[in-house]
Amino acid sequence: MTTALITGATAGIGAAFARRLASDGHDLVLVARDTARLTEAAEQLRERFGVKTEVLTADLATDEGISAVEKRLKDSAEPVGILINNAGFGHRGAFLEVPLEQELDMLKVHVEAVLRLTSAAVPGMRERGFGGVVNVASVAAFLPRGTYGATKAWVVNFTQGVLRDLGGSGVRLLALCPGFTRTEFHERAGMGTKNIPSWSWLSAERVVDEALRDLARGRSLSVPGKRYKLVVAIARLLPAGGLGGVSSKAARTY
Repeated sequence: MTTALITGATAGIGAAFARRLASDGHDLVLVARDTARLTEAAEQLRERFGVKTEVLTADLATDEGISAVEKRLKDSAEPVGILINNAGFGHRGAFLEVPLEQELDMLKVHVEAVLRLTSAAVPGMRERGFGGVVNVASVAAFLPRGTYGATKAWVVNFTQGVLRDLGGSGVRLLALCPGFTRTEFHERAGMGTKNIPSWSWLSAERVVDEALRDLARGRSLSVPGKRYKLVVAIARLLPAGGLGGVSSKAARTY
């Protein structure tokens, strides 16, 4: 099996990717900001699944953090065959309610880091004739409101564009667009979830299972859950802003 590198690997969807890929026999490079959590997660995965685990502490809101992960992805002696660009965060509040510095950090993590890490990983994959990149976006990409939705829309368009450019290379790219998923995302952003109905939630494990199945099928877009597939289908048919206030709330909470 190949090695998978996962950003934002200690919680939520990133942690679910780590468990699933380790269970499939892949060695792991786990990337996050918290060294203690990284080390604990790596030890647990190594003991449970018997795979090799490596930790890389990096803050993708900084040039130094992105550069450190780029360097690991370019290491031909220990090639990475699967890249999961999962790191990300949300903001509580609408545009102008969020400090500009935090908006710029979001652009750094959701856009620049995804661009640079994909660019670092893909050349080696293309040389070897195989590889996969999953860029985690959001249903909010189709309900654009504010910086979060805009960055996720960029992730979707970037991923699908690169896949077209790499046609026939053996490298697969997938934009993953989950809806409400039970993770630490909302808590970290200070967002309340009491008004979200229970039927709206997906498990991180289901999101990952559907994403890897769609990646194996060569698809460029994965929207886990029938209800969210319907949301995206409707959003694509309506003019921009057609979902009104519903999309305004969703774009800040997905």
